[in-house]
Amino acid sequence: MTIAHRNLDHLPVLPGVYMLKDGDGEVLYIGKANALRARVRSYFRPDRAQSLRTRELARRSAAVETIVVGLGAEALILEANLIKEYRPRFNIQLRDDKSYPHIKVTVAEPFPRVFVTRRLRQDGSRYFGPYTSVGLMRQSLEVVKRLYTVRSCRYRLPKEAPARPCLDYHIGRCQAPCVGLQSRHAYREMIDEILRVLGGDTESVRTRVETRMQSAAEALDFEAAARHRNVLQGLDALSRHQRAYRLGGGDQDVIGLARDGELGTAVVLRIRGGILLGRETRRLSGLSDEDDGALLSAVASRFYLGSGREGQAELPREVLIPAEFEDRPLLEGILSRAAGRKVVFHRPQRGDKVRLIELASANARHTMEDRVTALEYAADRADEVLYDLQNRLGLKVVPRLMACFDVSHTQGTDVVASVVVFRNGEPRKAGYRRMRIRGGWGNDDYRSMGEAVSRYANRLVKEGAPVPDLVLVDGGRGQLSAARGALGSAGLRETAVASLAKREEEVFLPGRRRPVRMGRADRALHLLQRMRDEAHRFAVSYTLKLRR
Repeated sequence: MTIAHRNLDHLPVLPGVYMLKDGDGEVLYIGKANALRARVRSYFRPDRAQSLRTRELARRSAAVETIVVGLGAEALILEANLIKEYRPRFNIQLRDDKSYPHIKVTVAEPFPRVFVTRRLRQDGSRYFGPYTSVGLMRQSLEVVKRLYTVRSCRYRLPKEAPARPCLDYHIGRCQAPCVGLQSRHAYREMIDEILRVLGGDTESVRTRVETRMQSAAEALDFEAAARHRNVLQGLDALSRHQRAYRLGGGDQDVIGLARDGELGTAVVLRIRGGILLGRETRRLSGLSDEDDGALLSAVASRFYLGSGREGQAELPREVLIPAEFEDRPLLEGILSRAAGRKVVFHRPQRGDKVRLIELASANARHTMEDRVTALEYAADRADEVLYDLQNRLGLKVVPRLMACFDVSHTQGTDVVASVVVFRNGEPRKAGYRRMRIRGGWGNDDYRSMGEAVSRYANRLVKEGAPVPDLVLVDGGRGQLSAARGALGSAGLRETAVASLAKREEEVFLPGRRRPVRMGRADRALHLLQRMRDEAHRFAVSYTLKLRR
């Protein structure tokens, strides 16, 4: 079922955001437009020049929802937020590469802490990184921990505090602000200095420390002078280490892109004070018919608008880009207001800045090549398990595409079902589905399972979509019989089906009196369990969402 053209005629001729949905209400695509009616209607005009992806989107779309906004900037922000919330399958997908650590400074706390983390939260903290060089990160953190008396405890000061100082105070690693031996003002001054050091500004810190050391020596406070001398030595060591990452220039972000068919990689190099302080990577998918301008628009908008107020406040004045994109002026305006200073996106034509773009793009290409190699390696390993599963269950084909169903309810109410899809032994979340059971079967799990499989199978037949090599259902013989009957009614009698019972982890197959039992360490069983558990998780999360 597609959207009737008469319904499109009633769309507003105003700027805003639109959401294309399928017959089950799932959001397929989110976009923005200066004139909503014209933009949405363009999807449904007969046009041979349209890509296969756009034609498939139009075929699946059954409804459209629009949100009118006043300005183009508001539409850009709203689009980024909605894409982040719904993750529509037809939008370009950006996924964080969370494999690299950051140094976190909890500046929102009265007495901030400094530590390493791999989880970024919008909690008012300052993050430095990600550090692709563990050596630079360790050197930076070592300087901070050795030269500054930052607290390591987790007390919520000043409301929550111990009765007496801990061991760190007695060995000189902390000045015990927890019991009032260091003022909040003095502690904050120290944190401000640490922030400059981590930001690459070691020279200004060095000047201040030299002044303090000289003043302490003149006052004959040789112990304080020695502490300041040690800080200077640590700063020199860190500065020498940073020279290996010095690229020249000032404060810049540099975006590089690489693509290979449907997949791609975006890299953002963070340069502060001419020093490469970190690199952020985003894995991309769904790039079949997007040009570089559209791809860069999606990456830049969602990367920077999704960084939160704290991240936007740390923006450099210049972001170097490899191509122009349509939303550049809008995005510059939004980010300039958020940062409190002018932020520009610049596409250099010559000189050192072009070489920085080439460096970022080379990073993206190498990351892309590593990703493709990893995917190929994972596919090779998955083949062994899939062949084993084929032999164990006596399947006619290797089960490269599998779907697993689960039913969840609360004492017969709020009955829902989920289906998760695995390809080559790995989940493919774009194929996940969940649905409310409409039959009013209550506690009858068999009929609920039959309805879920029936609706899913009929949809596959209607859309001409690939049929799974194996359908797995959570349960025993009753669920197996219901699923088999539903597949047969949809004309998919040849589709292999099995059920996995929780208690004994037995696999039931049609026409077999005895279940298939596998060893607890069997990798084929582990794959079936993983699918079953994922389907259960997905169904339960939907049940909880409906309760709220």
